[in-house]
Amino acid sequence: MQGLWKKIVFLVGLGLLFIPELALAAGEKADLIVIVADTRRLTGWQAWWANLYNESHAYFTAVTVITIPLVGLILGLIADFVMKRIGIDLTSRELSEH
Repeated sequence: MQGLWKKIVFLVGLGLLFIPELALAAGEKADLIVIVADTRRLTGWQAWWANLYNESHAYFTAVTVITIPLVGLILGLIADFVMKRIGIDLTSRELSEH
């Protein structure tokens, strides 16, 4: 049974080793592929975000890395405010187990 698992792991590893070769199988046509966001039906901030992605992946990455923690902070503060309003106090720690 252990020999079968070794063979399966070896074949899966060998398959993963050759996956990049599949991408190179397109030949010189692979150099012509460009990945862009479709902005035809987008408006407002969605259009801005998609255009930022199309123009510069570095700026898109920087804005995303900055935006995600800020949104998390804002949602956390809103959740904290709502929980205080309904009577859940997270600032004091009183254990109910005795």
